[in-house]
Amino acid sequence: MGFSHDDNNNLPLTKFESMLKTNHVLFFDSEEFENIIHHYLNQGKIALAKKAIKLGLDQHPTSINLKLFRVEILVFEDKLTEADNLLNELHSLDPMNEELYIQKANIYSKKDDHAQAIKVLKKALQLTDDVVDLYSLIGMEYLFLDKFEEAKAYFMKCLESDFEDYSALYNIIYCFEFLDQNEEAISYLNMFIDKNPYCEVAWHQLGKQYFILKEYTKALTSFDFAVISDDTFVGAYLERGKTLEKLKRYEEAIENYLITLKLDDPTSYALLRIGHCYEKTDNYDLALQYYDRTVHEDPLLDKGWIAITKFHNARGNYQRALYYINKAINIDSENVVYWKLYSQINHRLNFFEEAERGYEKTLDLGNYELNTWLSRGDLLIKLGEVKTAIHNFEQAIEFYPENAEIEYRLAGLFFFINETDKGTFYLKNGLSHNQEYAFILEELFPKVSNKIMVKNLLKTNL
Repeated sequence: MGFSHDDNNNLPLTKFESMLKTNHVLFFDSEEFENIIHHYLNQGKIALAKKAIKLGLDQHPTSINLKLFRVEILVFEDKLTEADNLLNELHSLDPMNEELYIQKANIYSKKDDHAQAIKVLKKALQLTDDVVDLYSLIGMEYLFLDKFEEAKAYFMKCLESDFEDYSALYNIIYCFEFLDQNEEAISYLNMFIDKNPYCEVAWHQLGKQYFILKEYTKALTSFDFAVISDDTFVGAYLERGKTLEKLKRYEEAIENYLITLKLDDPTSYALLRIGHCYEKTDNYDLALQYYDRTVHEDPLLDKGWIAITKFHNARGNYQRALYYINKAINIDSENVVYWKLYSQINHRLNFFEEAERGYEKTLDLGNYELNTWLSRGDLLIKLGEVKTAIHNFEQAIEFYPENAEIEYRLAGLFFFINETDKGTFYLKNGLSHNQEYAFILEELFPKVSNKIMVKNLLKTNL
């Protein structure tokens, strides 16, 4: 039996810790040592657990349970060969001890031999009546092998043996979702709820499945029952808020998000959603207040900075939008979305050099969307950076071969610097791929489009 410092029955623990301070060795029976070790392992106090194991084995050198704790520590420390050797010794002494098989499976699992771990755990099943933990361990090993059907079956066995094993329920739903079996998940959850009608976790998961399938009214009903089952269930209020947003019932969504702020510490997610709902109902002052609270609560949440930047951007407050996106970039300079917004806002403010720098940074960070290449290249043309613009579009065409929008731009640039062979090549390519984009030449390169050679090529090929 375990204990803590709050227990009335914690004398062995107090005595043990007193012994460590005084270096005066006291006697404990093996079961007391087991409880002490178990307590320290649960607390994550590995060094103290190791001391208890050593002292325990000094006093009880034949205790198999204490030696099994030693195996557990060796496995934790990745001393797998030493752990395996000790297990083999113990097996010869007590071959019917299921804990030996569990630790053996743990070693196989650590070595990524999950199939062998499953075989060993199935042997352990034959040696015990306490099967729930073993079912769970087998289910996890199947998850490691990406065998979701088998994993699901074992987690279901866990739940059949203990209907309050919510970790098993979550794992079952995870398997259903990975297999895209949302309808099957709904059937399973409804069956489970028939037997356990006040299980808030099951109602919550049912609502999430309906939400995935965009059956928002059914999802809302499920979340309602989750809240009825537990009116302090923060996750259910959050999901209910999300669902009400989908149903465009923004005022009710706000009420649910506000409840979560009362039940628990404010989360940046809830604050952000409240801001979004207020924006949807044209309550811009409150929307801005909650967006401000979002970035204050969690400066690393990119969605918060994006929301407040887009809020100002949508209302033409470009300087204010730029102020916030600069703050965001100062916090996380590797965020692609920040740099895209930075470029767009600078572009609208006619800060072309800054906008071009932003697009270049976006590309450097691996965002190779066509629009990024085109926007950057067009700015380089505007800035008179012809060679850099050519290099930009030559890189772009490697990602988007036979793209007329790129080819017309390269044609215009090469004609502009009088490299007529290359200009002709790209112009013919552009015309063969999409004649409708031929206006790009006139729009971006009016002088080039007036050249007789270019006019003739256009006449011949249009």
